[in-house]
Amino acid sequence: MKARTANLIQRNVSLRPFNTFGVDVSAALFARIRSLDDLQQVLTDRRVAAAPLLVLGGGSNVLFTQDFDGCVLKIEIPGLQRDDDGAHWLVRVGAGENWHAIVERLIDENAPGLENLALIPGSVGAAPIQNIGAYGVELAERFHSLQVWNLEAQALQMLTADDWRFGYRDSVFKRETELRLIVNVTLALPRQWVPVIGYADVENELRDRNIAQLRPRDVFDAVIAIRRRKLPDPAQVGNAGSFFKNPVIPRQQRSSLIERHPSLVSYDIGGGRYKLAAGWLIDACGLKGAVRGRAAVYEKHSLVVVNRGGATGADILALAREVQEAVRARFGIELEPEPRII
Repeated sequence: MKARTANLIQRNVSLRPFNTFGVDVSAALFARIRSLDDLQQVLTDRRVAAAPLLVLGGGSNVLFTQDFDGCVLKIEIPGLQRDDDGAHWLVRVGAGENWHAIVERLIDENAPGLENLALIPGSVGAAPIQNIGAYGVELAERFHSLQVWNLEAQALQMLTADDWRFGYRDSVFKRETELRLIVNVTLALPRQWVPVIGYADVENELRDRNIAQLRPRDVFDAVIAIRRRKLPDPAQVGNAGSFFKNPVIPRQQRSSLIERHPSLVSYDIGGGRYKLAAGWLIDACGLKGAVRGRAAVYEKHSLVVVNRGGATGADILALAREVQEAVRARFGIELEPEPRII
């Protein structure tokens, strides 16, 4: 058993292939976790027990600013099982599966409902942590439950949406990542498909395609086309997608801003709250396409900060902070980063 555990754990591993920013840092210890048994074995190792832990999925929502002097657990647990409760397909997916690949596979297997979330990078296990969302759909709306390995109890634990406390690009897990490790996620997909096509970009794309009878694959293809036009491919240009959340503010603050900035882009989300378009705020500060050494604000989408090649995490973070400071100074709005900063 000791020999097997030793084979699972590597020393001084570069994390460049494992983060979509392409930042070249290293981990003191590194283990690929392909099963619950792998996880249990690695956690019994004395070196791992004494080290800080970092759980890594697809590496698409993390910015490394330094080497990690601990153990990185790269979650690669596979699997897909499908059941139903009459109204929904209940799909249990291994935490290490690629999110986009699962979205496409389920469409091919006549279990749609995730097509608006196509082409979002990362793993299935990371999706509920961030409560990923796009074009009118959030993961929380398709979530049933998940299983975690509780490090304190040393046992599997089932958690529901009530336990998870979803928020906008948020969940309770974002603050407890190293206490519980996601093993699998169960999605609840309505058996009666209802397309979500209210976003103007999606409506326009589908109209331009002149589709007679709309199918889930049509929405899937439209979302992919939109994202590819707007967002850089991490395989070509290092990035983590949207770097900043769209801020949510109360009605009174929005009214004050509208008086000074009549073209402010905002969306009523109910309860006297409005979501602001962070990209518009950044554009208004003149930072779209801004280049600072090897880091830049993407020229096609201001929410995206990119590694032009050879940037360090510190370079990228410095530019992100410049953006935050500019928006704060002009609008009194605090932009919150989406990626986890390590």
